[in-house]
Amino acid sequence: MSAESEAAGPVRWRAAMEAALYGPGGFYVRRGGPGPAGHFRTSVHASGLYAGAVARLLLWVDAELGRPAGLDLVDVGAGRGELLTGVLAALPAEVAARVRPRAVERAERPAGLDPRIVWAPAPPERTTGLLFANEWLDNVPLEVAEDGRYVLVAPDGTESPGGPLDAADRAWLERWWPGGGRAEIGRPRDEAWAAAAGSVERGLAVAVDYAHTRAARPPYGTLTGFRAGREVAPVPDGGCDVTAHVALDACAGPGAVLLTQREALRSLGVSGARPPLALATTDPAAYVRALAAAGEAAELTSATGLGAFGWLVQPVGIPAWPGDGGG
Repeated sequence: MSAESEAAGPVRWRAAMEAALYGPGGFYVRRGGPGPAGHFRTSVHASGLYAGAVARLLLWVDAELGRPAGLDLVDVGAGRGELLTGVLAALPAEVAARVRPRAVERAERPAGLDPRIVWAPAPPERTTGLLFANEWLDNVPLEVAEDGRYVLVAPDGTESPGGPLDAADRAWLERWWPGGGRAEIGRPRDEAWAAAAGSVERGLAVAVDYAHTRAARPPYGTLTGFRAGREVAPVPDGGCDVTAHVALDACAGPGAVLLTQREALRSLGVSGARPPLALATTDPAAYVRALAAAGEAAELTSATGLGAFGWLVQPVGIPAWPGDGGG
């Protein structure tokens, strides 16, 4: 569906998001410019410590798999390949030589990307290793509902009531977002995650995103936009990101574990603890570097910021998390 076809009148939010984000000239597929990083900042952009933590998680997965000859690292919603680039740089040479890095992205491959990285629009059919999706699911288009009806939206962001919900969407709301009012129907995210995680034959599938759970759904939803570093109204004109938080508990499959980013990163060695003051005397340069790293770690693990993100960890044939004895 093209942006031009949307100009005729209001449509349901899922179609409007699809056109605005991924249609011709859409926010995520347009050529040139700074790309999404010019409009919002993710954990990947906040600090190289994030890629280092993902590298340590991959090393753990590698050990659990018996260090296979080919170790898959699949980045779903890869942006411009920043995370994969950082993880490859953080890995020991012996492991990096066995890694098969794949960026899953609908935009064109960026110039100058590491030639080892395969660029593709979909995950591989079979993955042995780590499939990682950082802030991907929040951009999977979905429907918005209010009082049992779909919400329609015009290209300028003006909303109007639509028709009654179909049976599948109504059943999803009854199970996962009961109570009426305004809600975001996460069924397309459930299906997208099941397909991506289903490609993992052995290893882990991890989704990281803005999230909420059934016990604490936001009463008015979370649909919003980002443009040039600022939160704005969600206008599906292709000029801004249009996003909604993810019902990660609805996405979770059998054996999945839900963590906060604060919990996940701390268990992977990312700490915001300040370096000892004595280091400032014995090695001032090292102290400054450690202090900067502590500040970056504090941002990544802040309980009121990035640290509140949800991590959905889906194991296949290995424990769900380092230190977890379950399979």
